[in-house]
Amino acid sequence: MKRVLTIAGSDSGGGAGIEADIKTISALGGYACTSITAVTAQNTLGVAGVQMMPADFVTLSIRTVIDDIGVDAIKLGMLGNAAIIAAVAGALPRDVPLVLDPVMVATSGAVLLPDDAIAAVIARLVPLATIVTPNLPEAAKLTGLPVGTEAERIAAGQALLARGAAAVLIKGGHGAGEMLTDYLITPAGDGPRGCGPPRSPLSARRHRKRSRLRPGPWAGEPSGGIRGLICLEDGTRRS
Repeated sequence: MKRVLTIAGSDSGGGAGIEADIKTISALGGYACTSITAVTAQNTLGVAGVQMMPADFVTLSIRTVIDDIGVDAIKLGMLGNAAIIAAVAGALPRDVPLVLDPVMVATSGAVLLPDDAIAAVIARLVPLATIVTPNLPEAAKLTGLPVGTEAERIAAGQALLARGAAAVLIKGGHGAGEMLTDYLITPAGDGPRGCGPPRSPLSARRHRKRSRLRPGPWAGEPSGGIRGLICLEDGTRRS
């Protein structure tokens, strides 16, 4: 059983964040561990309040889990501020695959990451990531590039590769058109992989949700490397 540590905020409505990660990891046969960066008061209508955890306590919770239980993969979600981002970056083991979901805005529209924290994500976390999974608004924020066309989305992914990410999955659920297309971009040099469902009221809503960690064979490698592009592609299709 693979041990997956999710470092993110708690969603009191149970639809995202730590709660959704625990459900997904468990459904896929993994053992979910957590480090909570924030607690929220929210439901399906919106976010009523957010209380951030102290950065040193986040560090303590990460190290306490790793020192005893250990981890085979780590997923980052809502981190909230630059102090927590710095604490997380300092506590992360460098030999474990890392999924970075750069949560910046809630589905309701509430801003979850200020500008100084976005700069910290770019500088401290993107270079450590096995894969970065931004949606279109997040990709634009992280790169400063437009993401209106397929070529622009691929360019944004390549810009994140240039900042040190091992792979990038640009999620296209906020885009227009009949197809909701995600783009997997790697340094392999043989072009991006696109996949996604046709647009429908339900699929559009589902596509805009936070991506869930899909631990393929690469997620359990103690070396921290990606065993191969097929593993990433398989995880992308399954998600």
